[in-house]
Amino acid sequence: MVAVTYHIARPPRPSQPARAGRLLAWLALLLGVSCALAALLAGPAYRAEVLPLNVAIQTVRWAGTVAIAGAAAGLLATLLLLGRTARPRWRRRALLALAINALVVAGPLYMYRQLQALPRIHDISTDTANPPSFDAVIALRQRARNPVDYVPATAAEQRAGYPDIAPLRLPRAPAVAFDHAERAARAMGWEIVSVAPDKLRIEATDTTLLFGFKDDIVVRITPQDGGSVVDVRSLSRLGGSDFGTNARRVRAYLKRVATASGAP
Repeated sequence: MVAVTYHIARPPRPSQPARAGRLLAWLALLLGVSCALAALLAGPAYRAEVLPLNVAIQTVRWAGTVAIAGAAAGLLATLLLLGRTARPRWRRRALLALAINALVVAGPLYMYRQLQALPRIHDISTDTANPPSFDAVIALRQRARNPVDYVPATAAEQRAGYPDIAPLRLPRAPAVAFDHAERAARAMGWEIVSVAPDKLRIEATDTTLLFGFKDDIVVRITPQDGGSVVDVRSLSRLGGSDFGTNARRVRAYLKRVATASGAP
């Protein structure tokens, strides 16, 4: 009788670098998830009046700062887990941690770049010489830090930073242009405050997604040369810089009106 001996191959024990990589991967993943939650919940916490504005903004900043350390830990863990003794699932965890931390860092970094590149203004008007005035929304701005009076110095900064912001000229009768303007305002998801067809004016309020900042908008239609001119003004209630939010809103709105009116 012949005895047969079976040898069961055991996976190689993880090396010292691989064990260190596992620890770093868990640490990076914990930091990434924690920072992501802090950054995402800071805005809703401010909207719910759980956190004051300055604390909420600092929370986002600190989340981005700590996430830099998390991204570094995730990258180092990935490098340590490249050896043959490291299991693939640990490398995937390290890469996931690196990706989460990088995304958290990207938000504050993008805002910082916007702050440096864009004008530090919060009032955008297509007509800087005779900007549309606010009326109906004034009662809603009792706690607003920014006044509704247009500051002449804003015009120069807007022309330098947003030279494309200009009145929209349409080959449409004022009543038709006003109808397109109202439909576009509602399609933007704004809260319509006032619609005055006799005055060819619309006033509305838009709310930002995370922090719920309120920005007020006024639309003015003016008859001109058998057609119409559409002017828009968007003004933030809070903050010295709007990070380009009002300019993006005005561009998007004018594009909707132009498309609806068949303008080139």
